[in-house]
Amino acid sequence: MTLDSAFATQLASSAEKLFQLLDRFSQARVLVVGDLTLDEFLTGQVERISREAPVLILRHETTRRVPGGGANAVYNLARLGAKVKAVGLLGKDEQGQSLRHLFESAGIDTSGMLIDPDRPTVTKTRISGHSRQSVTQQIVRVDRKSDELPDSELQIQLADYIRQHLDTVDAVVCSDYGDGVLTQPVIAAVLSHPQTIVDTQKQIQRYRGATIFTPNLPEAEQAVGYAITNPQSLRQAGQDLLNLTQAQQILITRGEEGMSLFDRDGMEHHIPAFNRTKVFDVTGAGDTVVTALTLGLTAGASFWEAAVLGNLAASIVVRQFGTSTTTPTEMKAALQALIEASD
Repeated sequence: MTLDSAFATQLASSAEKLFQLLDRFSQARVLVVGDLTLDEFLTGQVERISREAPVLILRHETTRRVPGGGANAVYNLARLGAKVKAVGLLGKDEQGQSLRHLFESAGIDTSGMLIDPDRPTVTKTRISGHSRQSVTQQIVRVDRKSDELPDSELQIQLADYIRQHLDTVDAVVCSDYGDGVLTQPVIAAVLSHPQTIVDTQKQIQRYRGATIFTPNLPEAEQAVGYAITNPQSLRQAGQDLLNLTQAQQILITRGEEGMSLFDRDGMEHHIPAFNRTKVFDVTGAGDTVVTALTLGLTAGASFWEAAVLGNLAASIVVRQFGTSTTTPTEMKAALQALIEASD
């Protein structure tokens, strides 16, 4: 794609540093506290309409399981080369065992993943079907979750684990999907770390004092209480979010409009979307932004450089269907192509 000339110049002048930062991703140690979810994809061929009810009968073909929700952030970090500790809750069920196995196979430390016998592992099952000569389409999604908060003893155990491991990591990521892991005792423990990155779908003020927040546009609008429709309201939202959270930086991700970074000195940076035409699925792209940004910060990036790396990583994963990840090698190739296309 063709970038704005001023941004293209800035990107070219920062290219060497960005490549160096990518080389340092593997040195990062990150603790992720999040709502750990299993994404399940069941696919089959439509055989006929049921005689029992007007519904499709599928002949099962494949089942694929991948980390989703906060677990996607964990898995993204591991794929990008970081040493990761995962903190959260699993149910005493087969889905929890599957998610733990996925993590352990990727070299992720799962000692902070506790069992909640009263609640299921959050699982989102997408059932898709196709006829013999048609594309596969999602038919229905089945969610397993509980609306109840975890027992207070479990909340304390999570908070204690976090405090015991804060000195062993370079950054802490909060991936809050509203499924109950990030209660006040847990958040208080997290905020004891000097570098805390927050990705939350609601109640952003609970994380007051974190380093940087990464709301998408609807989340930012919900937090400030008004629509963000033009440059003026975007700028106002950035400043209002900084005041609300007392953060050092706010990064608002805006889909095809790119992302906007605001700091407490009144500075703002607008980073264009690096991929607008080959977008197949934005599922999990926000998690990818957070993880690449976090690794950039731990490697010594400025907030702008870290945001560029987050944007770059997201531009890769949205080209794939379903929850997906990328690697430093893929990011280097994408960065090189971006620079060459802007010359």
